[in-house]
Amino acid sequence: MPTATVRPRESRDLAEAATVLTAVHESDGYPVEGVEDPQAWLSPEGLLAAWVAEVDGGVVGHVAINSPQPGEEVARLWREKSGDDDSRIGVLARLFVAREARKESAGKRLVEAATAYARARRLRLVLEVLTKDAAAIRLYERLGWQCIGEAVHAFGGQQVDAVCFVAPA
Repeated sequence: MPTATVRPRESRDLAEAATVLTAVHESDGYPVEGVEDPQAWLSPEGLLAAWVAEVDGGVVGHVAINSPQPGEEVARLWREKSGDDDSRIGVLARLFVAREARKESAGKRLVEAATAYARARRLRLVLEVLTKDAAAIRLYERLGWQCIGEAVHAFGGQQVDAVCFVAPA
């Protein structure tokens, strides 16, 4: 398989990204929410920027940066640790890669694109990842992200444990 390339997401990418997201949910259980309307989930309140990974012209992955939203635990943790306010924080979110593209560094390239965007705007990236998503945790750790605490992710009347990370300075 050719190497994945990353580019800014365009509106025409949403349907294909939603299809990939649905397949990732079926194989990995990620995300735990949003699959009933994946295009809306990919365009949340506070969306600052998003990228897709492509192989042979087809979307195989996605990542976004959102502004911190009210009640978001990872942003609260970072505000307390750093003294930054929400204008200096970006939340890395909606990262997924199709199973067949995971050996092509698509996830790494997506995170690097988001990190470059954040650095250029002097935003510190934070994220929350469910503890069940061990491969994602390993990716963030390999890329130098640091654990800043734990959280409980609540959705649809359920609660699951999560770990919060901050991007390298």
